[in-house]
Amino acid sequence: MTTKNTEQNPGGMRGFFVRLGGLDRRWIFLAMGLSIAVPILLKLRFPEVPGPMARATFEAIESLPNGSRVLLSFDFDPASKAELQPMANALVHHCASKGHKIVFMALWPLGKQMADQAIKEILLEYHGDKYEYGTDYVQLGFKAGNEGVIKVLTTNIAEAYPTDASGAAVSGLPLVADARDLGSFGLVSTISAGYPGAKEWVQYGRESMKPEARLTSGSTGVQASQLFPYYPAQLNGLLVAVKGAAEYETLVTEKYPVDRNSERLEQGRIRMGPQLVAHLLMIALIVLGNIAMIASRGSQGGAR
Repeated sequence: MTTKNTEQNPGGMRGFFVRLGGLDRRWIFLAMGLSIAVPILLKLRFPEVPGPMARATFEAIESLPNGSRVLLSFDFDPASKAELQPMANALVHHCASKGHKIVFMALWPLGKQMADQAIKEILLEYHGDKYEYGTDYVQLGFKAGNEGVIKVLTTNIAEAYPTDASGAAVSGLPLVADARDLGSFGLVSTISAGYPGAKEWVQYGRESMKPEARLTSGSTGVQASQLFPYYPAQLNGLLVAVKGAAEYETLVTEKYPVDRNSERLEQGRIRMGPQLVAHLLMIALIVLGNIAMIASRGSQGGAR
């Protein structure tokens, strides 16, 4: 009788795992909620090891001669802001730290607002003393037409954008007055949430760029699978979702740190905190759940 009771109610580690298998699922829900809420509230940051695609993006911009003319296309809207704005901020800071002359544009209607935010919170906040509108940066704004806009840019920028976002003629803006086509830029970078975006820039814009010019992209996680075939031949760099943003932020801020409001350039790493903790918890629960199942079977004499 004692032996039978011991098998049905085992003690020690086996007993612990058997009881764990019967844990009320509400405790699991609570643990998952805390694993997400605590890192968000504390803004936890964890070290990031940049991968090859983030490093390639960094080097594509870093290797340009200081003061190069670059084109940044903000092809996303607030729905993808959580994934893409962190990498957009880091991209603008990186280009400005190198002294590149930046032309902003958008293929999405609300992309201009996303670019305006980066201009205000990053470009003018950290580099405002060096950047004068019309000479060092220009905001062309949104242009309707999807990939048709890219096709026009390959031959005549002034035809696609006769004026900037404020209505000023581009012929009166020194930075773009002599920019004929995409061949006038040392780098084109698109922060892309879908169509039109990175894929269209590769298909319609890449061939008209100079051979030594760089084309990079930041993308949402769901779009990335469409872009992997283009890297590294057509796309010189590719950042994927919050993870890519966090890796790129690490590279940029290590070389070009800021002395105030540093959180603006750490949003990718801050948003990776809840993901990391929640993923570790999920893995631990899966492992413990399997151990509990095996222990339970053992206590029942191997019954299936």
